Amino acid sequence: MTAPVPPPLVVGPITMTDIVRYQGASGDMNPIHHDEAFARHAGFPSPLALGMMQAGMLATWATDWLGADRIRRFRVRFVEQVWPGDILTSSGTVAREYEEDGEQRVDVELVCRRQTGGVAVLGWATFCADERGALS
Repeated sequence: MTAPVPPPLVVGPITMTDIVRYQGASGDMNPIHHDEAFARHAGFPSPLALGMMQAGMLATWATDWLGADRIRRFRVRFVEQVWPGDILTSSGTVAREYEEDGEQRVDVELVCRRQTGGVAVLGWATFCADERGALS
């Protein structure tokens, strides 16, 4: 049986400093994420956050709940861009509990939403049970 779903992780408002710090840590120095003039020239209202920043928030929420050492699969789909000033809420639900390869497993569906209600990132993860067979 899976542990109760924890409260959502709320982060923000996202600042340019958040974006630039993540950009530096990731090594992705595309100017669309930090250069106002470049972003506007590309047709955007401002620099935008790197999608992997939001994916990382989803992964953090899920692994804080079910354990980083027990993750078996993790994938995401980027849906909407995230802008400075956005407030992001990461959460998820249990989609399925089952046995595979001799392990008890749980699949979770994840979502990172902007304060507008729009979906920034969708995610899917699989976790296995701990040594006692608990999915928590």
